[in-house]
Amino acid sequence: MALFPLGILSAAGAGGIVIAPLAGYFAGGWNGTVQYTTVDRYAFPSDTRTTLGTGVSSPGHTAGCGFANSLIAGYSAGGFDSGSGSRTEIDRILFATDVISILSATLATFKAGLAGFANSAVAGYLAGGITTVRVNTIEKLVFPAETISTLGTTLSATTFFYAGSFANSGTAGYVGGGDSSGFHSTVDKIAFPGDTRSTLGTGLSSPTGYLTGMANSGVAGYFAGGNGPISTVDKFAFPGDSRSTLGTGLSSGRAFPAGMAHSGTAGYVGGGNDGVNRMTTVDKFAFPSDTRSTLGSGLSIARDRGTAMASSGAL
Repeated sequence: MALFPLGILSAAGAGGIVIAPLAGYFAGGWNGTVQYTTVDRYAFPSDTRTTLGTGVSSPGHTAGCGFANSLIAGYSAGGFDSGSGSRTEIDRILFATDVISILSATLATFKAGLAGFANSAVAGYLAGGITTVRVNTIEKLVFPAETISTLGTTLSATTFFYAGSFANSGTAGYVGGGDSSGFHSTVDKIAFPGDTRSTLGTGLSSPTGYLTGMANSGVAGYFAGGNGPISTVDKFAFPGDSRSTLGTGLSSGRAFPAGMAHSGTAGYVGGGNDGVNRMTTVDKFAFPSDTRSTLGSGLSIARDRGTAMASSGAL
């Protein structure tokens, strides 16, 4: 795993080269009434926050999913529109310029509450969610062409809606927990590149939905928060997938947070719902010690059900 701590030169066509800096993004979400398109950008490693002048497409992929082709682009997909139902659109954020556009490729059907992860430089995956019913399908967005198809492989019978997700890039993606007529602890593993599914013998430490995920690629993945709301953070060590629960969880219990990571350095969990209010809090877990701190600059708007993605370097 090669990581470039200060950014990398990337092609910008015949016109020359541009810098693709390292940063994480929290996009969209809502406060229970208003759906936001806002995108907050956290520069790595300083964690300085700026808010992009242009947000994701309206109404902000509330309850959608995020994933990234590191150093190239982040994606925010699906979600619901309180005015007209769920969505099929996929927004792309080019990391070199922060320009946001809508892909011509769309989800096979409108979908919210789905999980996203990526095999960086190869493909992103959009798993589970709800249309008019809960679904276990997995769609695959191939990089760099950005063509989308539906896999023959599906999630297991219990992993559908508002699950958490992360990936060990180059090896496997993981989808854990969720609501399938009751919360559960199942963790499914999608092996790259064959996209075969297995279910881990050890699931989450408790049945949980409305959680998020993040990963230190090559080392461990984390599922954080969830219904209750709870502050639990479960850690799955790669490659054996053994689970432990961190002694220090989130700074407070929260459901519907968003998670992303600067792989090799730290993971971040932002926003969410503490059971009363939407939150701006962003917790940071330093790798590999897993010590937690809370950023001085939280999200620019209190919200939950947002999406997140990061450009971490070469994974």
